[in-house]
Amino acid sequence: MAASPMFPLGSVLFPGVAIPLRVFEPRYLTMVGRLLDEDEPGFEFGVVLIERGSEAGGGDQRASVGTMARLVSAAAGADDLLIVGVGTHRFRVERWVEENPYPRAELTMLPELEWSEALAPLRVEAEAIVRRVIARVAEPDADAGIELSDDPVAAVWQLAAIAPLGEYDRYTLLRSTTIGGLLRQLIDLTLEAEELWSAG
Repeated sequence: MAASPMFPLGSVLFPGVAIPLRVFEPRYLTMVGRLLDEDEPGFEFGVVLIERGSEAGGGDQRASVGTMARLVSAAAGADDLLIVGVGTHRFRVERWVEENPYPRAELTMLPELEWSEALAPLRVEAEAIVRRVIARVAEPDADAGIELSDDPVAAVWQLAAIAPLGEYDRYTLLRSTTIGGLLRQLIDLTLEAEELWSAG
């Protein structure tokens, strides 16, 4: 099993969602440089949530489920790189291998979540709740008006990404095994966030 380049972060990446990153650590600059040198387009790296510790310097505790990111753009700054990745497939980390010179892990891809039209009412409910709570708790220029994908599975992941949740709640959603379960948890966690905001 070939090891994939990995980018542990303080945030969760969902499939179909873009993530901008400022890369400045030498080990990650090396990783992105090698990705850009690949012969084939669509080079990917894994993104996992750091559960404890720091992004800088290693020594962190990392989540076991993450999302592959396809590198879609890279722009050089004075002493860093600004890159954008887009989430593709979820994975489970089977084993971390030697970090030489950047984090790498052996991965197993998780099955894609499957859509059923029977879930359409639940999705409508989830979208209404997420947009309502964003409008209540977020800044005026937040994502309440964002247009969702025509693909229902992609749209559900987008809803999860814009919901006003903490990273551990997002990680709970990332680990969902069905779309129905994802939607129900999204509703519950968003309503909990609304209650906390109202109480505060």
